[in-house]
Amino acid sequence: MTVPHRIPLTAIAALAALLGCESAPPLETGGVTAGWPIYGGDAGGSRYSPLDQIKRENVRFLEEAWRIRTGDLDADPPPPGHMAFQATPILVGGLLVLPTPLGRVLALDPETGAERWRFDATGKERRYPEFTSRGVAAWIDSAAATDAPCRQRIFAATIESRLFALDATNGKICGGFGNAGEVSLREGVGELRPWDYTISSPPLVAGDLVVVGSAMADNRRVDMPKGIVRAYDARSGALAWAWDPIPRSADDPAFAEWRSQDAARVGAANAWSILSYDAARDLVFVPTSSPSPDYYGGERIGSNRYANSVVALHARTGTVAWNFQTVHHDLWDYDVPAQPVLARIVHEGRERDVVVQATKTGFLFVLDRDTGVPVFPVEERLVPQTDVPGEQTSPTQPFPTKPAALVPQQLRPEDAFGLTPWDRGKCRDKIAALRNDGIFTPPSLQGTLMFPGNAGGTNWGSLAIEPSRHVAILNMSNLPFAVRLIPRAEFEREKSAGRGLLGLREFAPQDGTPYGLLREPLQGPLLMPCVAPPWGTLAAVSLDSGEILWQVPLGSVPDLLRIPLPVTVGLPNLGGPLVTAGGLAFISASMDGTLRAFDVETGAELWHDRLPAGGNANPMTYRLSANGKQYVVIAAGGHGKLGTRRGDYVVAYALP
Repeated sequence: MTVPHRIPLTAIAALAALLGCESAPPLETGGVTAGWPIYGGDAGGSRYSPLDQIKRENVRFLEEAWRIRTGDLDADPPPPGHMAFQATPILVGGLLVLPTPLGRVLALDPETGAERWRFDATGKERRYPEFTSRGVAAWIDSAAATDAPCRQRIFAATIESRLFALDATNGKICGGFGNAGEVSLREGVGELRPWDYTISSPPLVAGDLVVVGSAMADNRRVDMPKGIVRAYDARSGALAWAWDPIPRSADDPAFAEWRSQDAARVGAANAWSILSYDAARDLVFVPTSSPSPDYYGGERIGSNRYANSVVALHARTGTVAWNFQTVHHDLWDYDVPAQPVLARIVHEGRERDVVVQATKTGFLFVLDRDTGVPVFPVEERLVPQTDVPGEQTSPTQPFPTKPAALVPQQLRPEDAFGLTPWDRGKCRDKIAALRNDGIFTPPSLQGTLMFPGNAGGTNWGSLAIEPSRHVAILNMSNLPFAVRLIPRAEFEREKSAGRGLLGLREFAPQDGTPYGLLREPLQGPLLMPCVAPPWGTLAAVSLDSGEILWQVPLGSVPDLLRIPLPVTVGLPNLGGPLVTAGGLAFISASMDGTLRAFDVETGAELWHDRLPAGGNANPMTYRLSANGKQYVVIAAGGHGKLGTRRGDYVVAYALP
């Protein structure tokens, strides 16, 4: 018998490394354990975890641990094309709990993905402005016995505008809440029509109250539903208070800033994104949107105070503590789209508690948490004025002096992008034909370049905080749009003539105003944006100094378009980041459906994996025991409006 030679272990290791088969190091035991009890990681939305089992040195070994399907794609009737799976699970009572767009709530085993219970509030109606559900909230009834049913509750608000209270242990309805376990959120908001009104973001628990906003269709009419924010008793479901961001009475100090005679019938200014809570101050932080309709404000002359703002409400009463407006008299759909994130910084030698607000314009506002006063000076600068009869633009808009804008805000004809001289020339002609005086150029009858567009900057995915260095990590899109106001008498004719153009053109009626709207992305003949890449980026900003530390492209093109572009150019994105103590930022968000890990200090990409569908949700992480694994979990279901791959997956990753 021939005895093989003994091969040194060092040689085996070297050969394995050369062949790309490097063995993963043994898992570290002991150390930090942590859950994810609230949608944004904590009530302030930091999206930070102290877990460090997965870190820079070993993240390259990360692999899929489990995946499940929710079953939404198999529903009858089929889900609509604009459905988006944007949920972030929470860890409650040893279960991973998340909603689906179709009104289901699932509880999964966090280490295997096995389903433990399911609640189904599925309705047959499929006509809603936003077809998504981003998260649920949890609450413990401190007055109930430890083993009492519904002591720990899950609050879920569905696309049908119903707020449910569920027993966290088994998913059964908590019958003592509201009307047999649910509260209708469609009451008291005014006239509702199909597609008008839904709930897309998670409820917020503030003490013994559960607080909800609403989502609405854009640009339909002036008299949209009221964008009220409401708080309900977490035990009984009784309404505790309601706050309307549009002042309806002269007693409100903001009433004078809505000067139109017809402002009382204006709707929206709703909070469709995620709310935050500071328990020590008992403040709820509300990000509000544009009043209706978005692109013509002749029915709501004035600055429109409380709209397009960060508003701090006293949690017990719903009264305003302070507000800061990011856009005056919005005409661009520049909602405050992202959760106001609570952080602590060191500025000019002293610690400050702040609210950090990312926006569609690419501006990042850092506000004192007690007063709303900007930490870095904000200048009111003169901006272009309207030439549309009936409109009155704000003479100035707020510009933060720091940080610098995180997306470009000017696009000139000579900056036009194209793969060939032909399509570059077409883009140049399109830009030259539009009114284009920089950011805040108002909509016009000629047609106006919006840059960034309404899908630009940062959206609902918000930002994440690295607390040891006071750094914000955030992603943004860089896309130009064209908007044009169409006189009422010509609107239907233009709408009929413009149908069928690949679905890229959006005609909106803006009923109750003299003008309809045409809105479309500014693209060349090859359907590429008329602005040079990157079209999506990830950035790190020092909140102490206001300096941008790094900014890198997010997303790659080759699997989407067979075109000769660099591999990493940065793609439009929806979703947000997760930051961990392992020095990592996890994010998918981009159109290529890939989950990535970046070094938070340098922006270097350290790992990636292709998801089974678009990952347009915020990831989360947890570790149940000192001997267990750290998991990173993300919903992968795509986003109908963004055009990413559809699915109904939840995917978990861990080290081998």
